[in-house]
Amino acid sequence: MKRSSLVLFLVIFSFFNTQQLFSQENKKLSLEQVIELAEDQSLQAILSKHMFRASYWEYRTFKAEYLPSLTLTGTLPEYNRIYEKEYDYNTGSEYYVEKNTNSISGQLSLKQNIGLTGGNISLESDFRRFDVISPDGSTTQYISTPVSVNYNQPLFRFNELKWQKEIEPMKYEEAKKEYIESLEEVHLSAVRRFFQLALAQINMEIANMNYANADTLYRIAQGRYNLGTIAENELLQMELSFLNAETSRNKSYNNLNDMKQRLASFLGFTENVEIELIIPNEIPEFEVTADEVLNKALENNPEMLSMEVQLLEAKRDVARAKAEKGLNANMNVSFGLQGQDAIIPGAYQALDDQQRISVGFTIPIVDWGLGRGRFRMAQSSQEVIRTQVEQSMLDFEQQLFLDVAQFNLQNDQVRIAAKSDTVAMKMYEVTKQRFLIGNVDVLELNNADTKKDENRRAYIQALNDYWSYYYNIRSLTLYDFEADKPIEANFENLVE
Repeated sequence: MKRSSLVLFLVIFSFFNTQQLFSQENKKLSLEQVIELAEDQSLQAILSKHMFRASYWEYRTFKAEYLPSLTLTGTLPEYNRIYEKEYDYNTGSEYYVEKNTNSISGQLSLKQNIGLTGGNISLESDFRRFDVISPDGSTTQYISTPVSVNYNQPLFRFNELKWQKEIEPMKYEEAKKEYIESLEEVHLSAVRRFFQLALAQINMEIANMNYANADTLYRIAQGRYNLGTIAENELLQMELSFLNAETSRNKSYNNLNDMKQRLASFLGFTENVEIELIIPNEIPEFEVTADEVLNKALENNPEMLSMEVQLLEAKRDVARAKAEKGLNANMNVSFGLQGQDAIIPGAYQALDDQQRISVGFTIPIVDWGLGRGRFRMAQSSQEVIRTQVEQSMLDFEQQLFLDVAQFNLQNDQVRIAAKSDTVAMKMYEVTKQRFLIGNVDVLELNNADTKKDENRRAYIQALNDYWSYYYNIRSLTLYDFEADKPIEANFENLVE
């Protein structure tokens, strides 16, 4: 019974493994396809989209502060039962009287901020019903303010709205450029992962070929040894080469599977896929100048806007500290019409004017240098930021010149690596044939084999370097030099 259960389990397990094997999807991907998939569905690209959306809604929130806001507030109801002290002028004594009141109120307010002055103006309309409840009966009073205009203006104070209007649009433009830059970084990550798998794929091909060659050569060496044409140490060298080739093939197989899983995970594949890469044989042939790249970087790179924002924010902090260390005042002006009556229609008739104006101020008399200290700290911070920005700009330009020089070298590097790969392969084939007829020894054959493998890997590395520097230049400038146009994105679709 136990043996039958074990057999049944093995059959079911084999069935599901076979189903999984047959359901595996094979994908042949070029470098361009890997880059497109990374941009569409990689987690890195999805994170970039959400970060941009957060910046977009932050900008929308800022813009909303400059739009009129309509607000309805009310109380339904407000009931009070309290004891209040009253004075009897006839007896000259005080006593407490129970009072029961109930009120209902509502207010509609239209408010607009004024960025130029930092003040705000509002148009309001409110209505209130007030009931006094007593044992002798209750009385009702309606109070209405059909319309009132209110204006609030800070005097000699820091205008936050003015600085926001200058800084926030720049931060939003920076967010746009950062999103495009993040996509180029996704492309760069895709290139690196592509060539990691490409190298593993090439290593697997090399390992298989070396294993097959080592097996053939070892068999030939055995025959020669039996004929007495080679010494035992040469046979042992061939056997050792065969064993090393087998070990290398096993390691290459494990590394290939690891790189496949990493690329599949990066591209967001959830199904079981078998990836095979198509190695690019052609590269765009063009060069860029350092001045051209620098101009495009100054125009498009988000780091430039970030530096401008830092300088503006430092200037804003100085202005705030300067305003807060001196006189602060606030003016409120209000004008409206108000009426009251025991019935609702009467509360809107025979309206009386109501005006109110107030000016409040705050002057620090003794603050032990607190305001002045904050102002000096803000000035020092501004100088620090200005120095840091200047240093960052110098570092950016120096690194950019190095990157441009490296990129312009890559075309020749790829060409040389491709030629070296072809020559090394041909040299190995010639050496192998000479070994087969007994004109060269094992050491010379092994040397040719090693050079063949090294140059094949060097060619893949040269391709990796070219495409990495290519997308690095695109990331720095947000410009496609091959197509001679700026790199753009559809931001409207991102926020839908």
